[in-house]
Amino acid sequence: MRLKDLYPIEAPDTWPVEESYDALFDWRFDDGRASLMQLYDKGKRKQWDANVRIDWDQELDPENPQQLPEDAFPLNGASFYEKMSEKEKAELRRYHQAWTVSQFLHGEQGALFCAAKIVQQVPDLDSKLYAATQVVDEARHVEAYKRLLEKFGVAWPMTGPLSELLAQVLRDSRWDMTYLGMQVVVEGLALAAFTMIRDQAQNPLAASVNAYVMEDEARHVAFGRLALRDYYPQLSEAERAEREEFLVEACYLMRDRFEAREVWRTLDLPEEECVAYMNESEQMQMFRTFLFTRIVPVVKDIGLWGEKVRAAYADMGVLGFADFDIDELQARDEEIAAEFDARRRHIEDTAALAGE
Repeated sequence: MRLKDLYPIEAPDTWPVEESYDALFDWRFDDGRASLMQLYDKGKRKQWDANVRIDWDQELDPENPQQLPEDAFPLNGASFYEKMSEKEKAELRRYHQAWTVSQFLHGEQGALFCAAKIVQQVPDLDSKLYAATQVVDEARHVEAYKRLLEKFGVAWPMTGPLSELLAQVLRDSRWDMTYLGMQVVVEGLALAAFTMIRDQAQNPLAASVNAYVMEDEARHVAFGRLALRDYYPQLSEAERAEREEFLVEACYLMRDRFEAREVWRTLDLPEEECVAYMNESEQMQMFRTFLFTRIVPVVKDIGLWGEKVRAAYADMGVLGFADFDIDELQARDEEIAAEFDARRRHIEDTAALAGE
């Protein structure tokens, strides 16, 4: 089916983004960096089929699709929300959760484009090889989130802040800016947002989709981290300052992209009141802070740790994440995905025994 047919608002069929960059062939064919070749081997081994690994016969809850706790809904406690009927609240939950997952889908299609761009543009063969595995990963993620949204029965177009950042990243002719915008900022923020659903959703389908996507995304962030950690020490002070300026703008842009104005407007809710309530709520402030658990330690590790970046992270209240162990977080993502696999095998084995 056409997912666009589920949009409750008008949106174009396509979005052309003009790009200008060189496709670089690497005639050296050397052995590559051990760290990246190991990641490439891991990327090959970890390929999976969304049709097989995910049980699509599972359904979503019609009143709370992902079965998230009530206090996770950003308007919980607002006077106008509390006055709604249970039916109205259920519709609002479904629309808002579908909006969030729609942004995941659009981010994954953006990542698909960026990974393909990296394959062409990056100068080193080892990076091209790993990026090729990421292209397949991102295609699978687009497939999985599209199928999940079909079960919501509603989907949304890309939000403005995300399209603005993706356009900047895709149009920039410098290969490292693609890494910085996508592998560090968008993928890092997505990992944190996926974590919230994976760990809070009681619906097994919604939780498993996010768990399996996160297993891949952890490798993608590691890829950007390895490539940029080698490259950024070679830049001049002015070049590094330009990257830090872009990074700060991108982080603020992504932090503020969860206002969901389209949802409130479509359902005839007081848009500005909804946004104000969300932005002032403790729940949203905690969520926005949590979003940077994966980004801040990577930014520090790749060496973009100048005064401007540190000041911005202090302003956001996320500077304390700098010392998080990103390797430990990524290892845990893989462990949790394996736990989902084990639970599914147990359910299948139990059903098979019952049928004998």
